[in-house]
Amino acid sequence: MTSATAERVHRTGPAAGRGRRRHVAWLLIAGVALAAINLRTAITSVGPLLDEVSAGLGMSTTVAGVLTTLPVLCFAAFGAATPALIRRFGEHHVLVAALAALTAGLAARVLFGDPWTFLALSAVALSGGAVGNVLLPTLVKQHFPERVGTMTTLYTTALAAGTTMAAAATVPVFDATGSWRTALGMYAVFGLIAAVPWVLVLRHEPAKQDPAQATSLRTVLGTAMGWQSVLFFGTQSTVAYIMFGWFAQMLRDQGMSAGGAGLALSLLTALAVPTSLVLPGLMARARDHRGYVAFFYVCYVLGLGGLWIAPTSGVWVWTVLIGMGMGTFTLALTFFAVRTRTPAATAAMSASSQSLGYLMGGLGPFLFGLLHDVSGGWHAPLALVAVLVTGNMVVGMFLGRPRFLEDALERRAARAAARTGASG
Repeated sequence: MTSATAERVHRTGPAAGRGRRRHVAWLLIAGVALAAINLRTAITSVGPLLDEVSAGLGMSTTVAGVLTTLPVLCFAAFGAATPALIRRFGEHHVLVAALAALTAGLAARVLFGDPWTFLALSAVALSGGAVGNVLLPTLVKQHFPERVGTMTTLYTTALAAGTTMAAAATVPVFDATGSWRTALGMYAVFGLIAAVPWVLVLRHEPAKQDPAQATSLRTVLGTAMGWQSVLFFGTQSTVAYIMFGWFAQMLRDQGMSAGGAGLALSLLTALAVPTSLVLPGLMARARDHRGYVAFFYVCYVLGLGGLWIAPTSGVWVWTVLIGMGMGTFTLALTFFAVRTRTPAATAAMSASSQSLGYLMGGLGPFLFGLLHDVSGGWHAPLALVAVLVTGNMVVGMFLGRPRFLEDALERRAARAAARTGASG
């Protein structure tokens, strides 16, 4: 080899390596965004056509109730299993499998006429979304440790956009085609597209973690911070499910038209997009996040107070304030990254908080409706929401302090070692 050739190899080798790294980085960025878009489509696409789905499948009211409860059950069960799957198969392979399950479930469930088969295949699709919920914060921490704020902004915004898209586009597609099966099944295409970048980067997956260094859910729940995260995620999830399920009906009972109530609910959910665009980046640059917790609490208090005192005269102001308060969802997701140092701890904190938190969230609409039936009005149910947001603020003030889960785990391990030494 001549000196000139050697010089060219020296020059092009590192450049080619940098080019490959940039290529992989862009695939990862696209993969995170595309995966996030799909995490809620199996849920929010069904609600607008629930009557048509129930009629088409001969689904009883009880079975329809199971369908609406299924998301929180799947999110809890499969979310809790995700850290073990990561340790066994690796993050990239698990996410590819999750997207495959989501795509297969969405595509196959509309092909059958039996309601229980529809439920079973919905569970398959929801299992993919549940695993993705836990994995995305972990992948952001793993691949973009210096860009956590930016990448969290990307995936939370894509998540909000996908949620809104599935809620808004399903009915127009049904109106255009006359088929609820087409309107629901089309979301499988998005899942298939989302899997492509992750398949392409499978060979760039980091080495699997040593099981001895794994952080288990039980270990996380042995710390105060672990339970603070569970309660923070759970209380915000409970309030969100209540609002998604009852806000429009509450406004209609106050005299608002069905169209106006639906528009108010759309505004309530759409406010998640600007919050997702701004909040993670701000949190990544700050150490103490208690100010954000307080801000969202004030928004909730003003909005709920307005609904209590003057539900119709200022309904759009109250809707905006409550929608801003629901930014605690983005806050909860971002806590997983900013309160941990390692991907393993991020995964464990995310899994424990989401699995138990979604179970709490599933009870919210039932209790809210029960209070409405018992009291005959909306003040008692709104009081329940006020208690929940106050509890969310209290635990958020603890969780928002500048500290890391790994430090709490180390202190717990040191205390256990000291007790063992003392007993020995």
